[in-house]
Amino acid sequence: QVRLIESGGGLVQAGGSLRLSCAASGRTFSSYPMAWFRQAPGLERASVVAIHLSGGSTHYADSVKGRFTISRDNAKNTVYLQMNNLRREDTAVYYCAADALLWNLRHGDPEYWGQGTQVTVSS
Repeated sequence: QVRLIESGGGLVQAGGSLRLSCAASGRTFSSYPMAWFRQAPGLERASVVAIHLSGGSTHYADSVKGRFTISRDNAKNTVYLQMNNLRREDTAVYYCAADALLWNLRHGDPEYWGQGTQVTVSS
């Protein structure tokens, strides 16, 4: 079992920055690819970015490339999402996810989810 707890969400003006954190506990964190998803009001949950075990491989949605950066600290069992130059359309609940297979994070239904953290970008 992997437990995921997100933090760092909040209200920010357009053009501003936030850093989300996802703390993991349970099974060996470093064995799990991780990902961030988001769900805006009225829309389906969508992938934002995924990161492989050591952080050497990352996969970003086109909408966030160049603005968001994912990283992981396996010693701290934490994955981060640095979000810069935020836009109103980035407003959503952001979820951290983990799965033994990177493929599931990118194309399937991840096994483990956090409870989500709200990010609101105002104009």
